[in-house]
Amino acid sequence: MTDQRPHPTHAADLPSDASVPKVVVSRLSLYLRELQRLVASGQQTISSNQLGALLGFSDAQVRKDLGFFGQFGYPGVGYRCDELIRAMRDILGTNHSWNVAMVGVGNLGQALLGYRGFGRQNFAIAAAFDADPTKVGQTVQGLRIQPLEELAATIREQGIRLGMIVVPAERAQEAADRLVAAGIEGIVNFAPVTLALPPHVQNVGVDLAIELEQLSFAVTSKLAKATAESTGQVEP
Repeated sequence: MTDQRPHPTHAADLPSDASVPKVVVSRLSLYLRELQRLVASGQQTISSNQLGALLGFSDAQVRKDLGFFGQFGYPGVGYRCDELIRAMRDILGTNHSWNVAMVGVGNLGQALLGYRGFGRQNFAIAAAFDADPTKVGQTVQGLRIQPLEELAATIREQGIRLGMIVVPAERAQEAADRLVAAGIEGIVNFAPVTLALPPHVQNVGVDLAIELEQLSFAVTSKLAKATAESTGQVEP
């Protein structure tokens, strides 16, 4: 049987991030979660058709997405789940642990500190900082909250490359500036504001209100379409 799995295992083997659409990377994360769930349930192999059907994608879409990074699978067998998980971890860079520095330990920050899903994907919030003196020195989920004045030294000492901003919008840019100055290369921003960052720093914004707006639009549009169809007002 011919092995058709020349998946990349080193950074030099991966395509440039500019050549891979962000939506493809997003779907890789979905594939990875689904494969991990399948392995936990005892499944060992899966086809592109089965994997796509579980997530609402076509088998062609699954193969096209994986095709950005190489060829995977075995003729007549499909994908071996464990092997595809390892390949996807190589691609996504989660085949090793990532420490994260968090700025802002309010209600959302404390909830994120308790989220177990980070650890399952090899992420750990290794340091947490806050400007509120009443919070500094407290221990949350086993982590001591540090003052912002210790941020730069802690990041350098621990070799942290990823940051997480969980502060009010008016404080987000200041937090980002501190993280960038300390050497952070990637930021997840939960504040509802667009950050001004240098080109070498990657940024992902997570605005929960926007996500709800997108959902309400989809539900409203579906309702409007159903109403138009029931009243015979659908345009030909």
